[in-house]
Amino acid sequence: MKPTVPLLLLVLLTVAQLSQAQVWTSFLDFSRILPSLSRPANHSRIFYAVMFDAGSTGTRIHVYTFIHSDSAELPVLDNEMFHSVKPGLSAYADYPEMAGQTVRVLLKVAKKTVPRLEWKRTPLVLKATAGLRLLAAEKAQALLTVVQHVFDESPFLVPDNSVSIMNGTNEGILAWVSLNFLTGHLKAQSKKTVGILDLGGGSTQITFLPKLRETIENVPVADYVARFDFFNSTFELYTYSYLGNGLMAARLAALDALGAEGLEWQVFKSSCLPKKFRDEWSFGGVTYQVSGHPDGDAGYKLCYQEVLKVVKGIIHQPYELEDTNVFYAFSYYFDRAVDAGLIDDVQGGMLEVRDFKKRAKEVCNKMAKYPPTNPFLCMDMTYITCLLKDGFGFKDRTMLQLTKKVNNVEASWALGAMLEYFHNLKIH
Repeated sequence: MKPTVPLLLLVLLTVAQLSQAQVWTSFLDFSRILPSLSRPANHSRIFYAVMFDAGSTGTRIHVYTFIHSDSAELPVLDNEMFHSVKPGLSAYADYPEMAGQTVRVLLKVAKKTVPRLEWKRTPLVLKATAGLRLLAAEKAQALLTVVQHVFDESPFLVPDNSVSIMNGTNEGILAWVSLNFLTGHLKAQSKKTVGILDLGGGSTQITFLPKLRETIENVPVADYVARFDFFNSTFELYTYSYLGNGLMAARLAALDALGAEGLEWQVFKSSCLPKKFRDEWSFGGVTYQVSGHPDGDAGYKLCYQEVLKVVKGIIHQPYELEDTNVFYAFSYYFDRAVDAGLIDDVQGGMLEVRDFKKRAKEVCNKMAKYPPTNPFLCMDMTYITCLLKDGFGFKDRTMLQLTKKVNNVEASWALGAMLEYFHNLKIH
């Protein structure tokens, strides 16, 4: 049975500024809430929502289809149309009009998915993450302005504040909402929840519902705790977003390339790269010359020391991780596990933390024996191992659920963000 969409109507309440009493009396009458059309409003009982995820390495579009049941149940999430393009909007920091073209291309997916008669009632939202958070404020704003213009030209419903940069805390919380909604753990009677580990290009998030009070009491600063109301209950989560500890940003830090000058002549070397490897690598619209140490050593131990400086003293270890909720790991955790041959690229699978460590050692110590088809795999796998073990403090035998989709829906914060538009989560 597919999970129901909780409190969908309450969001529409926020959009339409109806009173609670009005909402419940008009529970089945969407014509009073959605924009009017020339035919009976939403007579098919199907409605849609479009969410853009503007990440550091790509832009993704999620087109959600919801069905309102004939019974007294809340609407259900029927399916998702997903599409992505690379690079991310931040790559166009100096050419914002090109970012607008990226959004126009993805809007064609929405137009093909959402019936024309439903366009005017379908909310269109874009939230940018670490890629834009890492940019200078004026460059980030220029990109958002172009996207807003494209949205305003579109035939869809454009809510207030439909184009924005999402802060890291919300990114972690909304990913938690998405995964727990999709796994059926947000039902009022549910006693269990799942934790989330999200590894993006620019930032990484950890979010879970602690069972021990000491976990909340032992956070370094109050920003590690977030409370929000959902299902007439208040959740108190351990959550934090580490800007600069996403996979691509971590590469820069490990290479000592952060904020470096003279990029046209400087070569950034690493023991995590094959000795004879030298090439260009781009992130955030900037191109770097990178290579291995042609006359030096390479391998797992040296690589681990390089990536450890990206983690040590930065990542806080929660008081409670063992014997807590199952953790779902996605985004680059999933992608690199696939690249390393640890899981199936469709089914995903359960892995122990030590599986990352074992494969990282194998990849790093055999770099010289194979052509560098994926030259950063040693660095990436070693960083993931270091992040999980020396960063968050997971034990070798801790099991992680590596996933890309749950119930055919992308594992990300995007669904949670759309639910936020449907209902004010009151995050604080």
